[in-house]
Amino acid sequence: MTDGPTYGFDTLQIHAGAKPDPTTGARQTPIHQTTAYVFRDADHAAALFNLQEVGFIYSRLTNPTVAVLQERIATLEGGVGAVCCSSGHAAQIMAIFPLMSPGMNIVASSRAYGGTITQFSQTIKRFGWSCTFVDFDDLDAVKAAIDENTRAVFCEAIANPGGYITDLDAISAISDEAGIPLIVDNTASTPYLCRPIEHGATLVVHSTTKYLTGNGTVTGGCVVDSGKFDWSANDKFPSLSQPEPAYHGLKFHETFGNLAYTFF
Repeated sequence: MTDGPTYGFDTLQIHAGAKPDPTTGARQTPIHQTTAYVFRDADHAAALFNLQEVGFIYSRLTNPTVAVLQERIATLEGGVGAVCCSSGHAAQIMAIFPLMSPGMNIVASSRAYGGTITQFSQTIKRFGWSCTFVDFDDLDAVKAAIDENTRAVFCEAIANPGGYITDLDAISAISDEAGIPLIVDNTASTPYLCRPIEHGATLVVHSTTKYLTGNGTVTGGCVVDSGKFDWSANDKFPSLSQPEPAYHGLKFHETFGNLAYTFF
């Protein structure tokens, strides 16, 4: 007995996350032009806002159309969940935000998109964060750059520009030893050519503007969660492992398990 059919990449890239509309039977996913959603009653609303029940609250947070896109990209990458946003750079900053606090740093490949270099060398300073850029061909240099305040390792699967290919298996072994996540920008290769999670990535980011969109008409970004990282293994990630005051002391990792990062 099986859990169901196994679909190929071509089928998943067309249908993953989508279901025919139950009212009209429409095959294509509609664009839901709404900001608000109906709650059955006050208890239902409270359960949604307290993260006790999954559902749609407000389109700045969740939207049925975007939810299909998120599930599709997560499926193609082999992740447990994804969050889409307005651009690739928004995805990058969103990827590291739950991991960081003032004084913390990341270690990133020196072979990266120009905008990424600017974001990590200049913009994140405003949050009290810093970045050390390293030649990821030099594995000893990568190890040496990681210190007690490092909260993530970042690289591109295929660097833009230059086409440099990162040895993800080797880099993920280093990040695993340090007890920190590996974030991989998979924009240039897409999950059709490379699935970084299969090579040890914790998180995968995309500028969907480029190859995923295919024609450069829509700007967007996405963060995919592998669901494989133990956020409670050490005290480095309190946003995910410790009580969150905004949600009445809820602990994301304890409550949501491998979906903790996605829900955060």
